[in-house]
Amino acid sequence: MSGTASPQAARDWATPLELLGLGMVWGASFLFMRIAVPEFGAYALVEVRLALGALVLMPFLWRARAQFPAWRWRWLAPIGLINSALPFVLFAWAAERAPAAIGAICNAMTVLFAALVGFLFFGERIGPRRALALLIGFSGVVVLATAKVSGLAIGPAVVAGTVAALLYGVGANLVRRHMGGLPPAAAAAATLGCATLWMLPLAWSHWPRQPPSASSWASAIALGVLCTGLAFLVFYRLIGRVGPSRAATVTYLIPLFGALFAWAALGEPVTVQMLVAGGLILGSVAVSQR
Repeated sequence: MSGTASPQAARDWATPLELLGLGMVWGASFLFMRIAVPEFGAYALVEVRLALGALVLMPFLWRARAQFPAWRWRWLAPIGLINSALPFVLFAWAAERAPAAIGAICNAMTVLFAALVGFLFFGERIGPRRALALLIGFSGVVVLATAKVSGLAIGPAVVAGTVAALLYGVGANLVRRHMGGLPPAAAAAATLGCATLWMLPLAWSHWPRQPPSASSWASAIALGVLCTGLAFLVFYRLIGRVGPSRAATVTYLIPLFGALFAWAALGEPVTVQMLVAGGLILGSVAVSQR
């Protein structure tokens, strides 16, 4: 018997570790937004995030540039707006007004919204199990929207996070139909680059008058390089190895780490209503993906 682990065994160990790491990184993204957005503002912070994420992935786009003729960009540009620019702004806006865990919990609705959009607009079957999952998930959103944290209503932030998850669901369907056959990392670079251009006028007009602090800049850079560029690379590698359904299980981990990091770093509370809402939403995703 050889003492060397087989390539298959190595991949089996790598997958849960990469899922765990990705859940931690994307959970931390809500903490980084919470730290940086008060000084940057939503538009400037998202511009920094998009630009840095696009720069990390740009070598992949350059390598595959022959696969991106001019006609491809008529879909890449709107996908960049729907799947990156707008939801990033909504989550950043929510982070100004509510604890980091709120956005992380709302983000879990993405899987359900992708199924709903596919059913309503693209003729996909949804089935009774996913229909039930949608009802459970939306009940969780209602519970979350009516909650109060430290005496403050968080309903507007919940609405913003839910709309962001809906846009992710729309974007997932558009990506599936109009970016098939493209190298994923290169396609991500293209859409992030387009999103950067979409956001540029707003970021320019809303750039902070006072220079952001070092901690805000560090959070913004981590948000762009780690939570956007490098995280996309890991996620697309996971999709290629285990398929989109198994890779989507990272959704379960994001609210957990989002709440944990915000509690540990900022002392943000986790209320009973937040736990109930998170349980309903994550339970609905589990029912949907079973």
